[in-house]
Amino acid sequence: QVQLMESGGGLVQAGGSLRLSCAASGSIFKIDSMGWYRQAPGTNRDLVAFITSGGTPNYADSVKGRCTISRDNTKNTTYLQMLSLKPEDTGVYYCHLLYDSRWSAWGQGTQVTVSS
Repeated sequence: QVQLMESGGGLVQAGGSLRLSCAASGSIFKIDSMGWYRQAPGTNRDLVAFITSGGTPNYADSVKGRCTISRDNTKNTTYLQMLSLKPEDTGVYYCHLLYDSRWSAWGQGTQVTVSS
């Protein structure tokens, strides 16, 4: 059983910042990648950023230059630092894990609300 524990969401004013964390635990031999997706009401769950096992980050165009994804391999944890937040960044942020070359898992989601 693999579990993802997310934290760090909340309410922030436009221009503010938040740092999301996601810690993976359970029966994991090798983490392939960890990432974050955002889902706003009535929309699809869209990729925000992910980081590969080698530490290469990838970002959606909408967050490039404002977000930084990182990993702590010793803790099986990924972080998403978000700066200059905009109201359109509002949504539920889900942590996503790819592991052991063929499995995936989702976190329960953490709400981010950016007020204008």
